[in-house]
Amino acid sequence: MPELPEVETIVRSLAPRLRGRRVVSAEYLAPRALRGTAEPPIIGHEVREVTRHGKFILLRFDHGALAIHLGMTGKLLIDGEATPYLRAEIVFDKCRLLFDDIRQFGKMAWSTKLPGGPEPFDIDGATFAKMLRARRGVVKPLLLNQGFVRGLGNIYVDEALFRAGIDPRALACNVSVARAVKLHGHIVEVLREAIERGGSSISDYVDADGQRGGFQEAHRVYGREGEPCVVCGRRVLRIVLGQRGTHYCAFCQRR
Repeated sequence: MPELPEVETIVRSLAPRLRGRRVVSAEYLAPRALRGTAEPPIIGHEVREVTRHGKFILLRFDHGALAIHLGMTGKLLIDGEATPYLRAEIVFDKCRLLFDDIRQFGKMAWSTKLPGGPEPFDIDGATFAKMLRARRGVVKPLLLNQGFVRGLGNIYVDEALFRAGIDPRALACNVSVARAVKLHGHIVEVLREAIERGGSSISDYVDADGQRGGFQEAHRVYGREGEPCVVCGRRVLRIVLGQRGTHYCAFCQRR
């Protein structure tokens, strides 16, 4: 599933192409692609801005926003070729936007307000530490909870926990203030590095031009089960936490 860096990369590739463009037509080809009770009122309206809210891409108009979540395999492509998995097509005055989604977990919906906690970029380490230590759950699933912080997913939580030296099975309330502040710093660090490299292309993810990201080449634990830890040389392990595969080094990461 595209996470914050992948969604940010897509937004940056879409924004200069769609900003100021007027919607000529919109066709929703799969029932699951469009959520809500009515078709979004976008025909004839101009895109004011393209922004991101956590893992959502927002096409903002003067009267609301079209919120797009890519799910597991969704893609947004500018002037791409239609495939058997085309779920929606929005035609603008100078280009067209294709929503391609093999597994159909992605969605579009008209929205005036989106829920979710703060983004890691919007809070400081002390605030994050206070939030974390107030919760009694296991730290890995908590960081995946979009109501706690927005935008994080499996890849970047695993990578940030490794850099911070925190076992993903640790209880949030038991993480010291100093380690929580350190974790926040590594979350921000790994997200920024991933954005700079266009995100991580594990399977289906590409940007709006069909280009793959490059941050998967810099993963230290995610997807490296059985390979040597880049710090200690012991094998990277994979366990399941909260029904999500979790990669970590049992020697470098402690509770």
